[in-house]
Amino acid sequence: MFQAATGRRLAFERVEGRGPGAGVVFLHGFKSDMGGTKAVDLEAWCREQGRAMLRFDLSGHGQSGGAVEDFGIGDWLQDARELIDALAPGPQVLVGSSLGGWLALLLARERPERWAGLVTIAAAPDFTRRMQDEFTDADLAALARDGRVARPSDYGEDYVFSRRLFRQGDEHSVFATPLALPMPVRFLQGTADADVPMADALRLLDHAEGPDIRLTLVRGADHRFSAPAELALIRDAVAGI
Repeated sequence: MFQAATGRRLAFERVEGRGPGAGVVFLHGFKSDMGGTKAVDLEAWCREQGRAMLRFDLSGHGQSGGAVEDFGIGDWLQDARELIDALAPGPQVLVGSSLGGWLALLLARERPERWAGLVTIAAAPDFTRRMQDEFTDADLAALARDGRVARPSDYGEDYVFSRRLFRQGDEHSVFATPLALPMPVRFLQGTADADVPMADALRLLDHAEGPDIRLTLVRGADHRFSAPAELALIRDAVAGI
């Protein structure tokens, strides 16, 4: 367990590298954790390759302390920044899934020299703004009354989105300012993703600036992006970088 400067306790798993090349850091999605299929598959590959890897649970997720609704984008960005600096020195390839993709884009933008490459899987930058744009009067009333909005989930219990999440989302927008990505970048996106529209991936590709940025659209892949062929694409993207 990692004790952050904020006092938050963050669970992590780390593989020590034996071979040359950059290490890998995996950032999970909203209401997911470091034990998800993509993270575990990528760690197994890193072990085979002798490549270092760090995966961890953001605050309120998995084995880390707190409840999801108590945190926001800025809090999770701080978690990731502190953990990576402490436990993953040297060049790293950032791999971010959904919310983790948003965090990876923010990390890449703020310190581009720190990263050997960037891979996102169904990246969801600014998803809080998209949600707010679609709010009903009932949603606005619930947010004002309860400080949170609930949404049904295909993956278990309802998602709860807090006022703190929306406020910090606005404060850490990817699309509101230029996005310079000088490192090799691979965006992976499924065409059947019901949580992140394909249009968002195209918008991200258009917004990002850099010499080596590619978007791969996978017909029929959903937000999980965890079928065997899709896991192979993730590994190939990291290997290619």
